Amino acid sequence: MSERMDGKALAAKIKKEIALCAEKRAAEGKARPCLAVILVGEDPASAVYVRNKEKDCVECGIESRPYKLPADYGEEALLSLIDRLNDDPAVHGILVQLPLPKRYDQRRVIERISPDKDVDAFHPVNVGRMTIGEKGFLPCTPAGILELLDEYGIDPAGKNCVVVGRSNIVGKPMALLLLRRNGTVTVAHSKTRDLADITRRADILVSAVGKAGFIRADMVKPGAVIVDVGMNRNEEGKLCGDVDFAACEPLASYITPVPGGVGPMTRAILMKNTLYAAELKENIG
Repeated sequence: MSERMDGKALAAKIKKEIALCAEKRAAEGKARPCLAVILVGEDPASAVYVRNKEKDCVECGIESRPYKLPADYGEEALLSLIDRLNDDPAVHGILVQLPLPKRYDQRRVIERISPDKDVDAFHPVNVGRMTIGEKGFLPCTPAGILELLDEYGIDPAGKNCVVVGRSNIVGKPMALLLLRRNGTVTVAHSKTRDLADITRRADILVSAVGKAGFIRADMVKPGAVIVDVGMNRNEEGKLCGDVDFAACEPLASYITPVPGGVGPMTRAILMKNTLYAAELKENIG
């Protein structure tokens, strides 16, 4: 029988540690970590994510500065706001909630954020640092998955690791971080032939495709570790992942549930990156 990897419990532990660090900083007369979160428009899912991040900040002793902007807010005005936040020494981390409305140049907006305040780790400078193994911010979801693997004593070194999905947010950085841990990594995607043959070789299988029930039992090697990044709704409207959980759980050695697996870890790492940004500022002046 497989063991469920409890991301909710681990995230709570990480956030408690961050809160202790924030209190220690305050006792030493240092500034509390501060996260500015920019939401443009009224996308319901994005609004929920932003509210959750505000709650996380409260739990972690981090100051939250929300900027909720109307959908018709100008791109140049948004860039000017980011410039002001870049220049504000009291702000340590800046996050622009994605996706932005289609009329925005998303790449231009992301690249406007100072790399030293880019707690999402989407800026090309931070992507480059990660790629060559330099210390810096790591993307929240892939970094959270690594912490989850560590918590359960799962070492990627020497293992066949298959990542299904090649997005810049999850798939590509996940592959890079597994490679940094000496995993033997295959990235599969929508153009991959004989996908099931590839996923069945995986000792560690990470699915980030955004399709409910995409990973079936016949695609899983017995004893594999299954990490489900998907956040979908099934035909009944129930929240579910990419993995057919009921069918795959008996085959896996470890598996992440949805909800309660990867999602809480993503949010915890965002808080961890914000704390790191505050410490980074002190180190570089």
